[in-house]
Amino acid sequence: MTDLTNKNVIHVKKCGIEYLQFRRLLEYKDRVLHAYSLGIEKSYRVAKEEKRNLVEEAKKTQQNYKTFCQEIGVNYNSLIYSNQFHTDNIECIYERTNFNKIEVDGLCTNIKNLPLSTINADCILFLFYDPKKNVIANIHSGWKGTIQRISTKAIIKMEKEYGCNPKDIICCISPSIRKCHFEVRKEVKDLFNREFIDIGNLQEIIEEKTPNEKWNIDTVLLNKIILTKAGLEESNIIDSGICTVCNKDIIHSYRIEKQGYGVETAIIGLI
Repeated sequence: MTDLTNKNVIHVKKCGIEYLQFRRLLEYKDRVLHAYSLGIEKSYRVAKEEKRNLVEEAKKTQQNYKTFCQEIGVNYNSLIYSNQFHTDNIECIYERTNFNKIEVDGLCTNIKNLPLSTINADCILFLFYDPKKNVIANIHSGWKGTIQRISTKAIIKMEKEYGCNPKDIICCISPSIRKCHFEVRKEVKDLFNREFIDIGNLQEIIEEKTPNEKWNIDTVLLNKIILTKAGLEESNIIDSGICTVCNKDIIHSYRIEKQGYGVETAIIGLI
């Protein structure tokens, strides 16, 4: 059976549910709870609805979500969901509320017992934690979010709203599609070239696969670079190092599943 445990994450298999946790965040397990779900069995796919509306999802899926939350110690009824549309919108949460009705791809809070939830099926999910200010953020970033630099905008939001110092912020990067499988055409490649001209040499990030037809882009590396430029310490950027497509037997991937694809969820909450 596949085990995704590596130097940065542990693969937990318990009570029929499987999920990943970051070793670095587990150092603060008395202050913050977190997990990234794994959809091994259909009965435990956390959110399979094509429209990804977590409020109106099927009863079975909802029960699986509750079971997952119970396993990781999170109160399902307190979850704050993001309704993701590949924007750069980030909302600060100060009370129990529901953001399913508006376009939000990032959430942050310093309030205990208000766990934040995002979903993905190839996109990057960033779990941020500032142990000094006790602030968390949960950010969804597909390639469009990367173009909009939503990861660094989350850092700016944490600085402005909570007084965080970027050097103190820990960033954990979920399983996502990696350079080996993130293949794009010229129009998308050109968008990256224009937006990230400040990065300098992009050859390591954007690799031509088929002359003048297709390119492979390393959005994870790109986000690492812009996050360090935003002030994060390299040692505080913790990458799962896991490709969703390479592990399609255990992690949902939109590029593989297409119509009716399943998704995984990342949850982080202060306790």
